[in-house]
Amino acid sequence: MAGQLIQILTFALIGFCLILIVEGLVYALFPDKMKVLLARVVDTPVTALRSGGILAAVGGFGLLWIMRL
Repeated sequence: MAGQLIQILTFALIGFCLILIVEGLVYALFPDKMKVLLARVVDTPVTALRSGGILAAVGGFGLLWIMRL
């Protein structure tokens, strides 16, 4: 049981690290475009942001789960 918990936590940590790598690269390579994008996000309705975030989270989790199997 403890081994399975460690495997799940390792899996989550790897995912978090990948997110940090991708975020960092996007900001490092395209800082001006990120400023424009962030300015557009301010004008986006909250419901659209929430729906997009939920969809991305569920889709990402689903893809990771499929790849894990």
